Amino acid sequence: MAGAGRTPCPFILAAGRGERMRPLTDTVPKPLLEAGGRPLIDWQLARLAACGVRRVVINHAHLGERLEAAVGDGSRWGLAVAWSREGEALETAGGIVKALPLLGQDPFIVTSGDIWSEYDFSRLAAGGADIARDPARRAAHLVLVDTPPFHPAGDMALEGGLVRREGPRLTYANIGVFPPSLFAGIAAGTHLRLFPWAYRFVDEGRVTGERFAGAWDNIGTPAQLAQLDRRLSR
Repeated sequence: MAGAGRTPCPFILAAGRGERMRPLTDTVPKPLLEAGGRPLIDWQLARLAACGVRRVVINHAHLGERLEAAVGDGSRWGLAVAWSREGEALETAGGIVKALPLLGQDPFIVTSGDIWSEYDFSRLAAGGADIARDPARRAAHLVLVDTPPFHPAGDMALEGGLVRREGPRLTYANIGVFPPSLFAGIAAGTHLRLFPWAYRFVDEGRVTGERFAGAWDNIGTPAQLAQLDRRLSR
């Protein structure tokens, strides 16, 4: 059972095609695009290792063999990497379902291979422990950030430590903790996005959250990648 002192195992979503990043992603998987002289997933793996993580699961589809060749077994970061090979991308929730046999029985982190952040993943140990103690009452724990200019509508609100559908808007940071039981009953191979599917648990009052005010970037366009590259290069 996950304890308050142990960072949950992360699952990195890296199977997306990166349509808005074309033509860059025609020949390079999105997580291998570079900013500050390093691939995006390199920054992510280094951050996870620094937070005490020792094992990571990564999925892939588009140009997955290139991603595997670049990351390898994870030993350069002091990590053990397991691969969930999709062939055809199954979306976020579908990708989680396929990877469940690799993720074990404890709550796990889900994050994206195309974000850059200074978030301390060890902060999720407490959220993972809360979910493990009572998954019937705690379906997930999400990290939210201030709504960025490129996503002015935001995604959800935060009130008293619970995620809400209504209220001052924040944006999902593509970082969260989920129990395996949340995905029970979804057949492997199903194409399914995490949201809006998971909003049902928000409506039930079963999703906790936290606001992160530090550096965070979601790399969705070549312009955003160039902006991050300039900042990190300085």
